[in-house]
Amino acid sequence: MTEPTPAVELRHVSKAFGALRVLDDVCLAVPTGRAVCILGRSGTGKSVTLKHIVGLLAPDSGQVLVEGEDITALNGANLARVRKRIGLLFQNAALFDSISVGENVAFPLRRHSRMKDEEIRARAQDLLEQVGLEREYDKMPADLSGGMKKRAGLARALVLDPPIVLADEPSAGLDPVTAGEIDALLVSLNDRAGTTLIVVTHNIPSARVIGDELVFLHEGRILARGDAAELDRSEIPLVRQFMSSESSG
Repeated sequence: MTEPTPAVELRHVSKAFGALRVLDDVCLAVPTGRAVCILGRSGTGKSVTLKHIVGLLAPDSGQVLVEGEDITALNGANLARVRKRIGLLFQNAALFDSISVGENVAFPLRRHSRMKDEEIRARAQDLLEQVGLEREYDKMPADLSGGMKKRAGLARALVLDPPIVLADEPSAGLDPVTAGEIDALLVSLNDRAGTTLIVVTHNIPSARVIGDELVFLHEGRILARGDAAELDRSEIPLVRQFMSSESSG
């Protein structure tokens, strides 16, 4: 029986910035509908990995495949077509300060769809309701707390109904209760819609909640991978130490 095509696959991906080798022959396949958390100390290539998956960076060598399509060979309209299949939650939410929360969520629809204005507003409002911000459509981002900005950023990442969602440090800077709420939203997304999740996080409790599989990056290479219990029992001291911490960085 033929193995199903992974949602995302990195094949021998390497990337250097000057003399600094950030990714070193990384191979990673993420099955459709799975939730994978990428762990590791700061500067080990976690966020760079996400940027390769969405085509913001190109590898020096190797291939990045999204739903079986090698995006390293794409540019322009073809790359934009693939990117519409990926929702990206930035670490700082990356909302546009000059437009309302609702219009931030609506922005991808206005750019990439032919929906009518009332349909766009209804879709954005629906997503805000799903993340608990149903009353915030007309507020400006500056009026939101950090946790609310993350929720709005997640709503925007989902507005095109992408089958793949990437999240960069979704709980960074949040109190434990708010971080738990963001974790629950991501888990619900994976359970309810079968969305493939790839989450970069320093937060070990979050990784335990979200991840079907955890991938530990160290010095640009995958040092360990498996579920949380397997990493807890790792023969590598650094991995066990990282897993035993409440939050690492």
